[in-house]
Amino acid sequence: MALLRKINRILLVLLVLMVCLLLRSTLLRASTRPRLSENRKSPKNAGQVSQEHAAEAHDVVPVVICASEERMGASMATINSIISNTDASVFFYVVTLRDAVKLTRRYIEKTKLKGIRYKIVEFNPMVLVGKVKPDSSRPDLLHPLNFVRFYLPLLDILHSRVIYLDDDIIVQGDIRDLFNIKLKPGHAAAFATDCDLPSTHETVRSIGMQTTYMGFLDYRKQEVKDLGINPSDCSFNPGVFVADMNEWKKQKVTKELEKWMEENFRQNIYSSAMAGGVATPPMLIVFHDKYTILDPLWHIRHLGWSPDVHYPENFLQEAHLLHWNGPFKPWNYPAVHLDRWEKWFIPDPSGRFSLERPDDDS
Repeated sequence: MALLRKINRILLVLLVLMVCLLLRSTLLRASTRPRLSENRKSPKNAGQVSQEHAAEAHDVVPVVICASEERMGASMATINSIISNTDASVFFYVVTLRDAVKLTRRYIEKTKLKGIRYKIVEFNPMVLVGKVKPDSSRPDLLHPLNFVRFYLPLLDILHSRVIYLDDDIIVQGDIRDLFNIKLKPGHAAAFATDCDLPSTHETVRSIGMQTTYMGFLDYRKQEVKDLGINPSDCSFNPGVFVADMNEWKKQKVTKELEKWMEENFRQNIYSSAMAGGVATPPMLIVFHDKYTILDPLWHIRHLGWSPDVHYPENFLQEAHLLHWNGPFKPWNYPAVHLDRWEKWFIPDPSGRFSLERPDDDS
C-alpha cells in the first residue's frame, strides 16, 4: 500500500510538471507574435463578426487599417470614406494596441459606423524588440502600429488578398476597383511609384520630397552598396498597397523585412532622419523590382508635407485616394485641403479626439 501511495504521488508530481510546461510554452508563443483580441459579442450585434464568417463570402473587400489611441478619429474618417463610396461588401481588420481596444470598439459602435463588418486585432509591440531603435527626431514614425504592415500573416487574415491603408487617407473612389487590380505572377504586392504622376512632380520638387532610393538608404554603407540597387531608381510609398497573402507567405516577406530591421538596428543603414523614416526602407529593399504598379490616381500623396502647397482642385476631384503623408495632418492646423478630409470626419463619442482649427479656444 505504501508503495502504491508513493507511485501515485510521483505520478501527480509528473502531471503537475507537464501542465506547467504546457502553460509556459503557451505564454512564450503569445509573447513572440502579435496577438488577436477575442472580441466576443452577442449574436444580435452584426458589426463585429468572426473571421470565419467573413471569409465565406468571395466578394468581400478586406481592408487592414491601424487605429492608434491618439489618432483614432483619423482611422474612422478613412473607414467612413471607404464605405461611403462603394456598394461592395467591405470587411475591416482594425489593428490597435491593447490599451485602445475599448476606445476603438466604442468609436465604431456609438457612431454611424456601427453597421460595418469588422474585427479588432490586437498587435503586440514586443515583436519589435531588437528591431527598432528609439529616435527623437521623428518619434511618431516609431509608433508600433507603423510596423503592422510588415506582419500581415501574423494577423490571422483568412483572405487571400487584402488592401493595407495608412490612417491619414481619404478614399474617394470605389475601393473595389483598387482591390481588383491584377498582380503580376510572382508579385506579393502592388504599390504606386513615386515617379508615376507628372501632375505632382512640380509640387513634390517644391517641398523637397524624395522620389528615389537615394533619399531613403545610406549609400555610404557597404551593406547598402551590396544590394546593387541604383540610387536613382524610383521609390514607392508603402502607405497604400494590395497584398497577395499566399505569395507574401511563400516568399517569406515578413522574415526578409525583419532581417533588414535587425540590420539597421546594428548598422544604422537608414534612420528616421531620412525621408521615409524606418518603416519605408525595409519595404523598398525587399520589394525592389518585385511589385506591380498601381494606377497613380489610387495614391495621390504628399498632401501633408507642406501647410502652404496646394494641388489644383480639378486634380483632387479626379483622385481616387488622397494621402496626407508628412507632418501636417488634416485633423490638425495648419494643413492643406482640410475640406477634403473633414467631409468624412466622425466626432469621437468619447470626446478624446478633436479637430484642431485656428478658431479653437484652446
